Amino acid sequence: MLVIDDDEAFAATLARSLARRGATTAVAFTTAQALAAVSSFEPTHAVLDLKLGTENGLVTLRELLQRRPALRVLLLTGYASLATAVEAIKLGATNYLAKPVDAQAVLAALVGAEPGAASAPDERGPSLKRLEWEHIQRVLAECDGNISAAARRLGLHRRTLQRKLLKRPVAADPDTVG
Repeated sequence: MLVIDDDEAFAATLARSLARRGATTAVAFTTAQALAAVSSFEPTHAVLDLKLGTENGLVTLRELLQRRPALRVLLLTGYASLATAVEAIKLGATNYLAKPVDAQAVLAALVGAEPGAASAPDERGPSLKRLEWEHIQRVLAECDGNISAAARRLGLHRRTLQRKLLKRPVAADPDTVG
């Protein structure tokens, strides 16, 4: 199983969780790495993030399936929408899930699903604290880790942002990643 995500920590954690459940895994962080891995690793399944840094996962999906048409691809995203789910399925994704997900949900979506049987995004969605944490992390990454610049963009005092960064988001399940 090939895990393709620009968030290296997420990709590594998901790959480890899948490996504990018996999957042979490889990880790629960019479209180029994913295409190279499809040729060398020859996976039968892939987990693909919708947003790979500045790259679009839907474009990556198209390229992966051109090189390996039988590849079963699960598209993951932190920005679930019906429009992207429909587009992903039209392009050939096996399934579509919103983050956060656990390894068991990934396996169920990839191994237990028929092609085109997308599951609806979780209506409950992530918690407000989780959304805040993810937004702060995105803005901080866009500011290249500069806390002062991120605080200005978020409209927070620098010390307030530093306090928020010291806290860790609580996951409901220890295997939940994302």
